[in-house]
Amino acid sequence: MNKERPSQQIQPTKPSSRRIWLKKFYTQRHLQTMALLGVVWMIIFNYVPMYGLIIAFKEFDIIRTISEAPWVGLEHFREFLDDDDLVNVIKNTLGMSFFKLLIGFPLPIIFALFLNELRSVKFKKFVQTISYLPHFLSWVVLGGILATWLSDVGIINNILLALHFIKEPITYLAEPSYFWTIIISSDIWKELGWSAIIYLAAISSVSPEMYEAATIDGAGRFQKMWYITLPSIKGTISILFILAVSGVLNSNFDQVLVLRNSLNDSASNVIDYYVYKTGLLSGRYSYSAAIGLIKAVIAMILLLVANKITKKLNDTSLF
Repeated sequence: MNKERPSQQIQPTKPSSRRIWLKKFYTQRHLQTMALLGVVWMIIFNYVPMYGLIIAFKEFDIIRTISEAPWVGLEHFREFLDDDDLVNVIKNTLGMSFFKLLIGFPLPIIFALFLNELRSVKFKKFVQTISYLPHFLSWVVLGGILATWLSDVGIINNILLALHFIKEPITYLAEPSYFWTIIISSDIWKELGWSAIIYLAAISSVSPEMYEAATIDGAGRFQKMWYITLPSIKGTISILFILAVSGVLNSNFDQVLVLRNSLNDSASNVIDYYVYKTGLLSGRYSYSAAIGLIKAVIAMILLLVANKITKKLNDTSLF
């Protein structure tokens, strides 16, 4: 007697990963379209122009195309390393960037910590608004304001003369010895409040229960900041520090261009302005491209080194 075999149940087929991805993409089509536009913009303006880097190894001029320009190898790189202005340019660039990093990097963290401790919400918003307002003004506007303040009859000289700190007016922008101080302090003034926003956002994610437990244990405000707030935002600090280190060769070209003049040239001649002067003003496009390529390679090395160090110190890195 033959036994009937049990009917085989048909297992439902699982959707392929491609179909799942397409379905997810369709449900997020509006956001994906916005992101795709950003990717296209980045490819067009950041990656396609990289083809032009080959002019650093050629003798390019506006009469011939890039492909027609003759190859010169590393001639432009050797010329830059033998330039008489090299030492002064590197000193000014690294000097201003070092002090911006040393002073300007921790100040937004400190400002965010103290701003977070304010109990009055209205006063806190007022201080935050006033602090990041200069960020939205261009260096053309701020440069004009600073030039007026620092002139012979400006408000700075008037205050110092009234307090008898100086005996005669000082033309600050005409003195190379004051230029670094003006650049560093004005950069901090412009970006302090804006840079603190990221840290305030990171602080807002810290669990209130940690602060409540610390209060029960008798911890004061400074102890909470040191033992709770700072350790909780160390990841954000590390990421921003890596990005800051990789940009030490960027001396804020807009700021320098607005505030520099022939009288303070010895203190204001930085890499970015040197590239602008030799490339656009003198028409030495290949030479300026070689300098820009050197700067980009050094920035990449600094990024990798800073990323490696922060990863070993606190297990936080970009990649």
